[in-house]
Amino acid sequence: MPSVNADHPSVTPPVAGSLAGRLAVPAGMLAAVAAAFAYVGAIDPNEPGHYPACPLLYSTGVFCPGCGGLRSAHAVVHGDFAAALQANAVAVAGYALFAVVWAVWVVRAVRGRPLRIELRNAQLWTAGALLLVFTVVRNLPFGGWLHP
Repeated sequence: MPSVNADHPSVTPPVAGSLAGRLAVPAGMLAAVAAAFAYVGAIDPNEPGHYPACPLLYSTGVFCPGCGGLRSAHAVVHGDFAAALQANAVAVAGYALFAVVWAVWVVRAVRGRPLRIELRNAQLWTAGALLLVFTVVRNLPFGGWLHP
């Protein structure tokens, strides 16, 4: 006998378990991210000697897509969103994307549904191309406003 969802593969069956059990992993993820942000908020990356230098920037002088990410996180923790965007706009977009995906994850967990993120090749290539453009532009003379 075929399963109930055989005709509708996009419909997922509810996840078994208690509400606390279903929320354990999202809560653990939030705790880990909050701890990381708290650490970066307490230990200023603008002070030399606290964090290692970016190997690409150190060896070539080229800003990678992640350069300024710690400074951006520090600024977000302290509520300075303009400084966060100036340090690394892509990182700020990543923080916002994480918050949205985490909220969707929690809502789905409360409803007993698993979180499924299925990215197509075109979406992955687009994200990669955007990161590449960001990296190239921030290293060109007219992209100085994107330097951390």
